[in-house]
Amino acid sequence: MDAVYNRPFLNIGKTPIAVGGYLEANWQHLYTDGVSEGHQFQARRLTVFMSSAISKRVKFLSEIEFEEGGKEIAIEFASVDVEFHPLVNFRGGIIMNPIGAFNQNHDGPKWEFTDRPLSATQMLPSTFSNAGAGFFGKKYKDDWMLGYEAYFSGSFDNSIIENTENKTFLPAAKNNPERFEEINSGVPLFTGKIAIRNLKLGELGLSYMGGVYNKYQDDGMIIDKKRRVRIFALDYNTTLPKIKTFITSELAWIKVDVPSTYGQQFGSKQFGGFMDIVQPLLKKNILGWENAVLNLACRLEYVDWNVGRFNETGENIGDEIWSVMPAISFRPTAQTVFRLNYRFQKQRDILGNPPATTDGFSLGVSTYF
Repeated sequence: MDAVYNRPFLNIGKTPIAVGGYLEANWQHLYTDGVSEGHQFQARRLTVFMSSAISKRVKFLSEIEFEEGGKEIAIEFASVDVEFHPLVNFRGGIIMNPIGAFNQNHDGPKWEFTDRPLSATQMLPSTFSNAGAGFFGKKYKDDWMLGYEAYFSGSFDNSIIENTENKTFLPAAKNNPERFEEINSGVPLFTGKIAIRNLKLGELGLSYMGGVYNKYQDDGMIIDKKRRVRIFALDYNTTLPKIKTFITSELAWIKVDVPSTYGQQFGSKQFGGFMDIVQPLLKKNILGWENAVLNLACRLEYVDWNVGRFNETGENIGDEIWSVMPAISFRPTAQTVFRLNYRFQKQRDILGNPPATTDGFSLGVSTYF
């Protein structure tokens, strides 16, 4: 829950303004069924943070992201936070919807993998931001913390079922910049999360995001029934004592009201998730870096874009993917990571034909600044 503030910032002189950011870049060489596009160098993203302590209990924080060398520029977060009480804080502006573990906690230097999780970016629409407002708060007692977030914001639109993917695809809504000034359905999206954390056991989060996505009325005239999208997510992270193994995971269930006139390739139910396991192998002074860390890691991930069976045959509908990604990472400091990943991935089409196999290596660096 502390993801938006748990970042390094550098104050500018004696002013209340602080700046920071992070960079992600990598090399990649992948094969799909033996066919490769060759060696690729990728400038994934450059993100700049700016914050200000405006006055007592009033803060401003923003995050501007430049993707693919500036091909895409987006304001991912820009909010004013006002604290009335530790349990009652107002947040308004451009918010990151608190669904699952990854959407708010997406900074590259925090992860041991060059790629973001498939379930978070190809099923859930991470990173998903909208204009909106709401409240958040936390309560501490001994080793326990209980927190919540609740916001009303901009929403999805018909692009989640009308897109070039030709399937139910929530990330398509990110391509609509008008969501920052207009809600397609006229009904706000609600996102809520409850998290409970124990210093010894870890943190468990339960979140929900849902609302009407279609334009069901025009100038007061009803032209369609309300069609909703509902997302439930469960996330958990912990560090095992003594061996210091870090585990973080996220599972999500999606239900979309798809019109009956659409073909069965548009799934009304989706399911997916990921689990990262990170084991520190070595922590010592390396090449002059104090407390440098060498990690061994692995990511397991799965997405089913169409949970169900064909009406005519009763056979399982395909359109699913799974991936295993072992990794080695080196952290000269906690804020900088070099990571070598190997991806082995199987993707099956909607008809359940033999899956396409993707495998290969990626090598990257990510750092806060």
